[in-house]
Amino acid sequence: MDTLLERFLRYVTFHTRSDATNPACPSSQGQLVFARALQEELTQLGLSQVTLDEHGYLTACLPGNQPDAPAIGLIAHMDTADYEAEQVVPQIVENYQGGDICLGKGDEVLAIRQYRFLKNYLGQDLITTDGTTLLGADDKAGIAEILTAIAHLQAHPAIPRGDVWVGFTPDEEIGRGADLFPLERFPAKWAYTVDGGELGELEYENFNAASATVRFIGNNVHPGTAKGSMINSQTLAALFHAAMPQAQTPECTDGYEGFFHLAQMSGTVEQSELHYIIRDFDDDSFAARKAQLKERVASMKLDYPKARIELELTDSYRNMRSQIKPHMHIVELAKAAMVAADVEPKIKPIRGGTDGARLSFMGLPCPNLFTGGHNFHGKHEFIPLQSMEKAVATLVELVRLTAAYKA
Repeated sequence: MDTLLERFLRYVTFHTRSDATNPACPSSQGQLVFARALQEELTQLGLSQVTLDEHGYLTACLPGNQPDAPAIGLIAHMDTADYEAEQVVPQIVENYQGGDICLGKGDEVLAIRQYRFLKNYLGQDLITTDGTTLLGADDKAGIAEILTAIAHLQAHPAIPRGDVWVGFTPDEEIGRGADLFPLERFPAKWAYTVDGGELGELEYENFNAASATVRFIGNNVHPGTAKGSMINSQTLAALFHAAMPQAQTPECTDGYEGFFHLAQMSGTVEQSELHYIIRDFDDDSFAARKAQLKERVASMKLDYPKARIELELTDSYRNMRSQIKPHMHIVELAKAAMVAADVEPKIKPIRGGTDGARLSFMGLPCPNLFTGGHNFHGKHEFIPLQSMEKAVATLVELVRLTAAYKA
């Protein structure tokens, strides 16, 4: 597994933070730089049909040795989240013995009181940040694990396999990873995103998602003569948010519970905006949340007729459960592969979204597998090397078991 660690440490040096303000695909040039490096690596590995298009989608095929076996896909994304990602300097804590972990040379620590699950990794080798950037395990760990598994399969031709298609996508973190996915050159029967969290995670349900902007347009006049004429849009925005259900927020919910999340706010006396994301697993509850927001806006318009209040509501992605349910054998194969690799499957809903959700609705059923990482999207991100090794073993077993699958 030496090449697994070497790959991962090399990949995180590429600056691939996506940019939601740029409508181009990919949204940042660093993703293309990384894609070209991966293209060269895939070619050197001897894969066939290695193709990188102008939008940064990279695909390739490891040909099978079982002609009747179904072709499957393994997918990961190249971009990192909206957090400092330049000059990533990972550190390796070998044989972790417990307690807080100092990050870099500053005062930042991985504190055991904050992350009690650290105790699960005693004796293991943890790859952390230096406390100034994210790590990039989301999803460069997935890429490293996929390519290490591919290399292992090539080095062990006795392992039965069908065609294995590899796909690396841009801009997943800004919700565009599947927008231009080249299904026409990715003839897998089904696929798996390798983009999950802790050891054993297996997910085939995700949030239904929408975004909402509530805009308040008031009237600004000199405060000395404001009585009866000023309409302070910031006051309206504050009143609006204060009336939202306080227990239905990300910090108060887990499991299958949905939420409203105030993600951003801005304002002046003249105009203010509240930007929400809306999440729910259940279709009816999701529809009810959107209706609730519309009713709240309508009610406030009646209460403040002199103000202008506008709502923009946009669906983002849907729960892939409905698309996976008719193909549950692909979940069962993943569970069996984990067991064969001595990993306990942990089936849970994704409290977010993946490329796989969109791809499932595009006709490519695509559950999500663990990478092993924790604390994605921030300076406390880390991943145990041993969990990454188990991910590689799981992928190898998944290919082997799929080769024997009969519809």
